[in-house]
Parts: sequence; structure tokens; C-alpha cells
Amino acid sequence: MKRCLVLLSGGLDSATCLAIAVNRGFKPYTLSFDYGQRHRIELEKARLLSERYNAEHLVFPLSLSVIGGSALTDFNIDVPDTPLERIGKEGIPVTYVPARNTIFLSIAAGYCEVKGIEDIFIGVNALDYSGYPDCRPEFIETMEKAITLGTGFFDRGKSFHIHTPLIDLKKSEIIKIGMDLGVDYSLTNSCYNPDSEGNPCGRCDSCKLRLKGFMEAGFKDPLKYPEGIEL
Repeated sequence: MKRCLVLLSGGLDSATCLAIAVNRGFKPYTLSFDYGQRHRIELEKARLLSERYNAEHLVFPLSLSVIGGSALTDFNIDVPDTPLERIGKEGIPVTYVPARNTIFLSIAAGYCEVKGIEDIFIGVNALDYSGYPDCRPEFIETMEKAITLGTGFFDRGKSFHIHTPLIDLKKSEIIKIGMDLGVDYSLTNSCYNPDSEGNPCGRCDSCKLRLKGFMEAGFKDPLKYPEGIEL
């Protein structure tokens, strides 16, 4: 069975990406990052998902909070409550973590070089998203070439393939695929600003896009949201 590495945040998209990789016949390894994010509940969800799919799971410690510049790594910056209709339409939001996917994919390349894995799955999406520059197809194409040229794979006649099965899908379409593949979305958490028990806030961009996706897909989100949350 061919092996792959799935970048697993513990959110809805990466969980679906993991299920797609398994459905395509890959034996998955999973990589998560403890990068100083305020939504650390996602690491526990990534662990549970990895167990569910019998995947060897590595959590890589990486303190992006040293750099800051994002509401996800700097607790002095508030996570915004942006109206749904304006999400992704007002430039790069403050929840963007500078160069996050560039850093993650570079580390993934090193891990894969050691393991001899050529296929990397990442759940980036360029439709129902907040406008992050490192989710663009052009970035992924360029990064695929860069990590191939920058590792020993190139010298051995190998090349990386970065799979982005969700990149041109609406959130509702992603959820429908996940439901068809049996993804247990109760094992995920998409919130940028969860409470002390890990429950989602329902007000951040990620929560709103997730709730909209479930509504449009015709399913109920299994997570517990605060009372009175409306899109």
C-alpha cells in the first residue's frame, strides 16, 4: 500500500482530506503542529482522528507565537467577528498566520524525505475561506516544485506530489464528501477561539463558514455552539 502524509490540523477540512486519502488507497501518516495557537483543542482532535484511521501521528513543536502577527498566535489580537457576507472580501484577515503553510509544507518535506513518502495531502481551500494567500493554487504548485528541488528526492529521481482535493470545493461540498466517506465530524474542531472546554464560539470566520456549510449540505453540525448563534 502506498504511503502518504496528511497535514492534520484537527479541523473539518483536514479530517475530510484524511478520509479522502484513505479512500484513494493510501496508508496515511499524519503530521500536526503545536505552533502556539490559541485553539489548541485541535491537537486533541487530530490525535483522535489519527487513532480513528490507524495513522502514525507526529505533533511537531513550533513556536510561531514568537513571530506573532496573527490573532491565532498573539493573544493581544482579538479574533474578529466578521459578518458572513464579508468573510474573504476584505483582504487578508488578522487570523492569517504569516507563511504558515510554507513552513508546514517545508517541515513535511523533511519528514517525508526521511520516511520515503512522496505524496502529501493538505486540506487547503480557495472558495469558502477567509482569504489566506497560502491557500492559492499557484502557491501549492510552486511549493511542490520547491520542496522537490530542495531535497534529496530530486537527486534520486523522485518528486513530491501535493494533493489538494478540497481546493476548489464549497464547504457544503466538502461536508457531503466527508459524510459519504463516514467522517465523524464530532471528532473535529474548526473554531479559532474556543472556550475553556474546547467548544466552538460560533462567531469567528471558521465557525461561520462551517455552520453555513452544514446548513447548505443539509446536515446538522454535531458540535455544541453557544445559544443564540445565528449566521
